[in-house]
Amino acid sequence: MTLRAALAPLVAGSTWRRGVFLLLGGVLALPYGVLAVTFAQMLTDSEIPRPLVYVLLVVAALIAVVPLLLDGSRALEIAAVRALLGVDLPDPAPGHRGDRESRLRSALWIATHLIVGALVMTALFSALPMALAFIAQQFGVGDELTSRERFGPLDGRDSGWLTLAGVALLVGLGYAVAGLGALAVSMAPVLLGPAQAERIAALEARATRLAERNRLARELHDSVGHALTVATLQAGAAREVLDTDPEFVRRALTAIEDAGRTAMDELDHVLGLLRETGGGRPSVAPQRTLADLDRLVTDARAAGLTVHDSRAGDPTAVPAVVSREGYRIVQEGLTNAARHGHGPVTLRLDLHPDALELEMENALGRQRRSDPGRGGRGLDGIRERVLLLGGRLTVGPDGDRWLVRARLPYEDAR
Repeated sequence: MTLRAALAPLVAGSTWRRGVFLLLGGVLALPYGVLAVTFAQMLTDSEIPRPLVYVLLVVAALIAVVPLLLDGSRALEIAAVRALLGVDLPDPAPGHRGDRESRLRSALWIATHLIVGALVMTALFSALPMALAFIAQQFGVGDELTSRERFGPLDGRDSGWLTLAGVALLVGLGYAVAGLGALAVSMAPVLLGPAQAERIAALEARATRLAERNRLARELHDSVGHALTVATLQAGAAREVLDTDPEFVRRALTAIEDAGRTAMDELDHVLGLLRETGGGRPSVAPQRTLADLDRLVTDARAAGLTVHDSRAGDPTAVPAVVSREGYRIVQEGLTNAARHGHGPVTLRLDLHPDALELEMENALGRQRRSDPGRGGRGLDGIRERVLLLGGRLTVGPDGDRWLVRARLPYEDAR
């Protein structure tokens, strides 16, 4: 080992930061030290009744223990460990109260931090001035402080040995701080790391955020895809009658403008929610439901798609999640029918007391006839929605027709 490597712990910035962390424990231990001195004096004072001292001692001990068990104390220690020790500890799970294991481990860490910090602070205020005095007397500074005292086998005449002793004290104090800091770094994850319940809570929170982000991505695909399909169909129809029916062209341009504006609003809204769900609690986007179905059908008809619509039941009686997913399934079905299908679309909705049943069918387009098994209709999104609700889905060619039939039960959604 080279001299440079041996001296590296003494000059490393991490050692100084760890020393500050240890001294922070000493500062926090000062009130406990004051209490200890106070009760020691009270116990030696014969004029104070002993029973009163014991009662006060028990009360003070209880008050002194409480901060060690608080969740806030643990959070503060975690923040200090991250900033000064450089240990990447996760924050306690939001809304999760620490269990007994976490509290006891945290209390042990805080108590150890206070005790070790008090020892380091004591050494700093005693050994450090002594070491500096030993070294200074070698240069004729403060001789009167050492000339009249004995320090074990040494006295004021042993200036060389006193200087070596001073240097040894400084180096020893530096290595002690470096070693205690390294030990704190290795023990922090053990005593302040998340317990099993917190790990499970963190995983559940992460899964919730990911599920919400995936849902928002699906909503973005469905809404923007539908708007683009409507705009494309309107633009194609307007091009065909550009010279013969300017009124239709005007209506088509208005529909394209409305679809584009709606798509941009949805895009801004969903992207904003995705940013919010990236680092905090998941946000829930306001969703379109079956109550918005009339507008959806009207937009599809305005795009040139013939829709025969029949419904039975009260949409307000449908649970919100089923109503939302049912709307998106119909939206995706109409979009796919406009892209790949041929002829009118028949849409039927039956809102039963226990389930929503919906069915859409239209003639197969030319592309679908040549490749009926191709998954170009956003079927994965529809399957995911039905699967999440524990429903049943039938989708695919039925003779010369393309059929989408779904049953979404209310039981798992309430």
